[in-house]
Amino acid sequence: MASKEPVHEHREDEEAPAAEDEDTGAQVAPIVKLEEVAVSTGEENEDPILDLKSKLYRFDKNGNQWKERGAGTVKLLKHKETGKVRLVMRQSKTLKICANHLVLPTMTVQEHAGNDKSCLWHASDFADGELKDELFCIRFASVENCKTFMEIFQEVAESQKPKEENKDASATATQLEKLSVEEKKTEDKAGEDEAVAAKETKNDTEKKDEEPASST
Repeated sequence: MASKEPVHEHREDEEAPAAEDEDTGAQVAPIVKLEEVAVSTGEENEDPILDLKSKLYRFDKNGNQWKERGAGTVKLLKHKETGKVRLVMRQSKTLKICANHLVLPTMTVQEHAGNDKSCLWHASDFADGELKDELFCIRFASVENCKTFMEIFQEVAESQKPKEENKDASATATQLEKLSVEEKKTEDKAGEDEAVAAKETKNDTEKKDEEPASST
């Protein structure tokens, strides 16, 4: 009995090579066109002096304890026109402002007792939309970053002093100059009065000398 060869069915889907993606050159326009929107951070007119990652705390007077304000980046920003410097810190994930205040010449920063990676300072803060007297504590990942922050913070506070002092000195000098001018005017007027009086006295004397002696 003759053996039959197995019948091999031809399947196009098995033998046909996989079709490669073909570039038809067609362009599909987006349904919605998104326009680029400029987002203002409020820092466009300021130059960064300091930028360090840290964690910020504020002292809660009512609870008599430290409360975390957030972890993120603390910045010292100098205004390009006024020269004023402010401290700004935003939370890293939400970008919520957790500190926002000017660095004033009366401010001082000091190490936190028992922790050389942290430091303290007082400020009138505007992070919550109104001025509040706050005691802040900031903690860094290293001692070096903490020292850098303290040094630059103190340098900025010191740099604000001469401007205030020069302003006061300039105002004082202006007042003194005005007083000097007024005193000079008074002295000149007094000298003129004395000269007029002396002239009148001289004229009176000359008249008396010219009068004839009365006959007896």
